[in-house]
Amino acid sequence: MRLSHYFLPLLKETPKEAQIASHRLMLRAGMIQQSSAGIYSWLPLGKKVLDKIAQIVREEQNRAGALEIMMPTIQPAELWQESGRYDDYGAEMLRIRDRHDRDMLYGPTNEEQVTDIFRTHVRSYKALPLNLYHIQWKFRDEVRPRFGIMRGREFLMKDAYSFDLDADRARTAYNRMFVSYLKTFARMGLTAIPMEAETGPIGGDMSHEFIILAETGESGVYFHKDWLNADLVTSVDYDEDLQPVVDRFTSLYARADEKHDPADCPVAVDDLMSLRGIEVGHIFYFGEKYSAAMGATVAGPDGVSVPVHMGSYGIGVSRLVGGIIEASHDDKGIIWPRAVAPFDVAVINLKPDDGACSACAEDIYSRLAGAGCDPLLDDRDERPGAKLASIDLIGIPWQIVIGPRGMANGVVEVKNRATGERVEVSPDSALTMVTGDAI
Repeated sequence: MRLSHYFLPLLKETPKEAQIASHRLMLRAGMIQQSSAGIYSWLPLGKKVLDKIAQIVREEQNRAGALEIMMPTIQPAELWQESGRYDDYGAEMLRIRDRHDRDMLYGPTNEEQVTDIFRTHVRSYKALPLNLYHIQWKFRDEVRPRFGIMRGREFLMKDAYSFDLDADRARTAYNRMFVSYLKTFARMGLTAIPMEAETGPIGGDMSHEFIILAETGESGVYFHKDWLNADLVTSVDYDEDLQPVVDRFTSLYARADEKHDPADCPVAVDDLMSLRGIEVGHIFYFGEKYSAAMGATVAGPDGVSVPVHMGSYGIGVSRLVGGIIEASHDDKGIIWPRAVAPFDVAVINLKPDDGACSACAEDIYSRLAGAGCDPLLDDRDERPGAKLASIDLIGIPWQIVIGPRGMANGVVEVKNRATGERVEVSPDSALTMVTGDAI
């Protein structure tokens, strides 16, 4: 992509309403624009990151055996009345009426909708286990939306729902999602700590939040120092018994600050760490809560119909965009992990009207694209300082800087955005470095 042809409305000044790093940087980097309180338009740069995160989530859900569907954003109120949650959910639910005076709602979650799909089509235990997921927009009418997309009213979420014959099999499904979440966040360059959690309005009696560490996180987290070096199960196969894997991770002490009691802490003081964290995922097992209320039953091996056991599993896809920024930025801007970066490499032509600079920039740009990279060519007629600052702001992992002085010596400058390391090398060496992550 040529930056001269791209829509990237950068802001020089930080908007006054932006209180945290991710909100400030997303606005300044031209990723989002506020439409109304807690509701945002996603501009091209932000949409690219959002799509990359969603794709990683999708791939790991598929590998764990979940099947993708798409459920509507608007749901009929009678489904929620069946489950008993319509009146209990509270003011966060946006209740509406259509032109035929039917009660509807903008879905904050999808337990009822997916239970209705299941009960309509599944009759026998032979169709189990089943896990259905989608990546869809949700709406929760926060009383005070703030912090940009971190506490907005409209947000993109992956929610999955498992159906099993009994509690033991449901625990197997829960473990698969537990491991899937660790794999998902690890692919994004994040350390995610699972903590026992309250089930809230979803219901149930087993739940874990997944917290990523960030200095500007919304809550304090106490955890065993081994979490920082934990093997995040990248080599674990979903077909193996995952209970020992889950047990290994849940045995490492992790508590939110409000639940941490030093007197009861099983971890030695020297092994205990405390940092800030951001919730980016939440999984629940709630047994027959919805299936019994809504008649989602199957005939078991003995022919007797029984309610299925269910679980739900959420990942805040749009929230992850902000969470990654909170965990990975500096005073110059965003530092994207390669897996979710909007572009892989920025090719910065400091002097577009110089023939040697432009020829080198065009050659590197085309060769990067041919090698399977997604490069951004900064070919704008801008001051060199402004170009370098804007590329630092948007956080592309690699920069190849081409200027007249370097061309006179047959070299370009390669910068690693995360480490700040800079080296001058030949154009061929630069291509090798950025495609092989050499520094």
